[in-house]
Amino acid sequence: MFSRIKARFNDIGTIGTLCTGAEQHALRDHQREPGVEHFLLAALDLPDGTARQAFAAVGADPAALHQAIARQYGDALAAIGLDIASSSSSAGSERLAARPGAFNASASGQEVMQALAASRSQHGPLLGAHVVAIVAGMPHGVAARALRAMGIDLAQLRSAAEAVAEADARP
Repeated sequence: MFSRIKARFNDIGTIGTLCTGAEQHALRDHQREPGVEHFLLAALDLPDGTARQAFAAVGADPAALHQAIARQYGDALAAIGLDIASSSSSAGSERLAARPGAFNASASGQEVMQALAASRSQHGPLLGAHVVAIVAGMPHGVAARALRAMGIDLAQLRSAAEAVAEADARP
């Protein structure tokens, strides 16, 4: 019983770190609410290293993800006729600050959190690889487009993340 309580306590800490990291990535992208792509970036930052292991298993460089995400935003803006170069220079280096109060994620970010909660009883401690598996199972959105732009097959990444998480859970 004590080990279950300890595991839940550790998971709460991981969720807190994940949410804080996702919020910081979103704020750097001039967004108040983190989306699925920000949770993926935050998973890569988790100290367990399993998200990075999943990327390595499919031969992908996790360091290239942020740039791939930025390209997706730039391409979307260009598609509606906005020049990303002029809009980014007008924004300057000004960074948004976190809002006080309860944590809020975008709809896609909420979907990640709900999927993590729903899958909680299916695995041991919460790991970055679990987040990667959930995100890789989402075929639409900025994260999916960025991963595909990196040449990553979503199904292979999901399988790799699940394998990494399973291997990490073994004694």
